[in-house]
Amino acid sequence: MSAAAQHTAGTRRPGPAPVPVPAATPAGRMPALYLSHGAPPLADDPVWPGQLAAWSAELPRPTAILVISAHWEEAPLALGATRTVPLIYDFWGFPEHYYRVRYAAPGAPELAERVRKTLRAPGTPVHDIPDRGLDHGAYVPLVEMFPAADIPVLQVSMPTLDPRRLLDIGRRLAPLRDEGVLIVGSGFFTHNLAALRHTGPGVPGWSAEFDDWGRSALESRDVDALIDFEHRSPSGRLAHPRTEHFAPLFVTLGAADGDLARQRTVIDGFWMGLAKRSVQFG
Repeated sequence: MSAAAQHTAGTRRPGPAPVPVPAATPAGRMPALYLSHGAPPLADDPVWPGQLAAWSAELPRPTAILVISAHWEEAPLALGATRTVPLIYDFWGFPEHYYRVRYAAPGAPELAERVRKTLRAPGTPVHDIPDRGLDHGAYVPLVEMFPAADIPVLQVSMPTLDPRRLLDIGRRLAPLRDEGVLIVGSGFFTHNLAALRHTGPGVPGWSAEFDDWGRSALESRDVDALIDFEHRSPSGRLAHPRTEHFAPLFVTLGAADGDLARQRTVIDGFWMGLAKRSVQFG
């Protein structure tokens, strides 16, 4: 069976043994995640799908999943479909089977209403785009992590790439974790496809340098350095010539809300030269 057919059928391929989990989070509280989501061919990687599946197997079952993807920038902040609608295949030039993947997760109208109330304030409107389906920054990892597609999913846009504003959005969303909502920032820890075309095989120096710096900044909980990553990190502007794939991390950091000390890197290493570092808080 092809990878696309496996995903359509909702099966899960076996993964590695789960990584030990830190002490339990407060009762009912979900972790907050930042994950590197790859691209549609992630499904065919011999390792990565199993890593994502093993990660989700360790998590409490969410009541709903809230995703902030690098692939949806829209201001004012917008909510995607609150009912099941077709996916957005926001990529070009891939083999046909990647466009046949389905992920018919239920909509999350109740969560959408909570998000509206939480984020809406004078000068910060929230609006709905009911026909916008999940983009590949949302569904590519979710297919691997929750293949049954039986948990309601809501995607919200990034209304800005400003790290401080995204932190504030995450902080305002943080109480949803106490209601069983899994908040997922979906990006890529390094992301410069143009530069990859001019490098040989292996991991480019700029990608390895930024990944190591980012790991250290996260472990030391240096949020100020992360906010100013374009200036403080080695190769920051090469690792992220445009910052949309790092930006979801700041929503996750805001949503971590006191759990920065309880963090772990769940997935690391590189894929096609890009750092796939993915982190759990809480």
